[in-house]
Amino acid sequence: MNVDLRPGENPLAEGLERQPVRSTVLVIFGAAGDLAGRKLLPALYNLAHEGALPERFEVVGVSRGKMADDEFRGRSTQSIERFSRRHPNEDVLAGLAANMRYVSGTFDDAKLYQDLVQTLDQIDAEHGSPANRVFYLSTAPQFFPVIAGKLGEAGLNHSDDAEVRIVIEKPIGYDLASAKALNKAVLHWFAESQVFRIDHYLGKETVQNMLALRFANILFEPVWNRNFVDHVEITAAEDIGIGTRAGYYEGAGALRDLVQNHMLQLLALLTMEPPTSFEANRLRDEKVKVLESIVPPSPEQVSQMSVRAQYGPGVVAGAESVAYRDEPGVAPDSRTETYTALRLNISNWRWAGVPFYLRTGKRLSRKLTEIAVILRPVPHLAFQATDTVGFQANHIVLTVQPDEGVSVSLGAKIPGPQMRIRSVNMEFHYGTSFLSESPEAYERLILDAMRGDATLFTRDDEVVALWSIIDPILYAWGQDRNSPIPSYVSGSAGPVEAEALLGGRQWRRL
Repeated sequence: MNVDLRPGENPLAEGLERQPVRSTVLVIFGAAGDLAGRKLLPALYNLAHEGALPERFEVVGVSRGKMADDEFRGRSTQSIERFSRRHPNEDVLAGLAANMRYVSGTFDDAKLYQDLVQTLDQIDAEHGSPANRVFYLSTAPQFFPVIAGKLGEAGLNHSDDAEVRIVIEKPIGYDLASAKALNKAVLHWFAESQVFRIDHYLGKETVQNMLALRFANILFEPVWNRNFVDHVEITAAEDIGIGTRAGYYEGAGALRDLVQNHMLQLLALLTMEPPTSFEANRLRDEKVKVLESIVPPSPEQVSQMSVRAQYGPGVVAGAESVAYRDEPGVAPDSRTETYTALRLNISNWRWAGVPFYLRTGKRLSRKLTEIAVILRPVPHLAFQATDTVGFQANHIVLTVQPDEGVSVSLGAKIPGPQMRIRSVNMEFHYGTSFLSESPEAYERLILDAMRGDATLFTRDDEVVALWSIIDPILYAWGQDRNSPIPSYVSGSAGPVEAEALLGGRQWRRL
């Protein structure tokens, strides 16, 4: 069948249209920082390029350093040109930059917020009507409660004629107690419906596709339970070290940096029950239920269900690398983990008895984030053992990065006169299936925050549930100051001690 297509038309892109967004002023606290330059401003450009921003859209940058509006526009333009996923169109970039302004001051200074009030009122006066306001906190975590409080004191936490929202970056707290304190401080001035706690992993297409895979395909749901799933592996491997982030990483470690937020979010989406609708609170209700079904370990259980380690010297991508303790800014006796692996269990009807293995680390053999659901083997394999060399039980693998997609392994006959079986993959890749590049996670999340759609953001009780799982492990590790911290060779798959968690199984190859 022949189909006539206009030049550039993509028949597989139907349904990808953006929903309209009301006029918005986006206020970025920490606008001169690394996150804003590398992620937020390029995301705004790409939204503008796709026509997804509202017709009336303004950016107000807030930071300590003094600079004029034109200088801020110039710096923002340079960041977009350097970090945008597509080469900027000069007209689109100029149009976005023309609607940028800058306000300087320290985050605890009341004058900064007085100046911000004047700037926002001036913007509304110029257009003759109020716009929605989104305050994005791209700052160090210690400023989150400070900024939220100062916004409230200045009356910027509400508007009679427009919506007001606040976006908070991770980490949401340092432990369970600090997370509760931060939530209390923010919710003193803002309603929960106004608060958008961002986890950029939830903006990735493959993470969202997990919901489509599970709830739009009858093929998977019958086997998505303890009767058919043998175990699940969630991997977030990085080949880089800590770089210049020793100041942050020494106080965080792999467990706080990736497991407490990103990886447990993946686990929740993978295992939650179907929501009655994809309204934000109904979906988040189901996530909270499954997170609360993960029984936190007792101090005695921590050593049996967790492993921590640090990278040692080695070779990564052909270049020699130093040990973690030899990195600039790292204490020579540091006990901060750069690798961690956990075994978790979900105590509910669907998943009882199924082990969930999580691992993350730096300076591993390659960069990879994936979720692998390994099904049980068939109850009786009639083929000879010699005819099934290399054959494994079925795997369903969702790759989050670097190549977003889904693969399903099947047993198939090798061509020839003999009945010989091997594993083969059926694969789906976003780039080839939709003839387009997946948008950056921040593009989706910024747009959702402007629209007021909190589906992919974390609710306050969800934050508490996440920290409740991790807090006992952090406490046990903090109490243990004598046990040696295992090391692993940079460029390897991690420490050999992690194999003991699997109970005779093997980690998937990186």
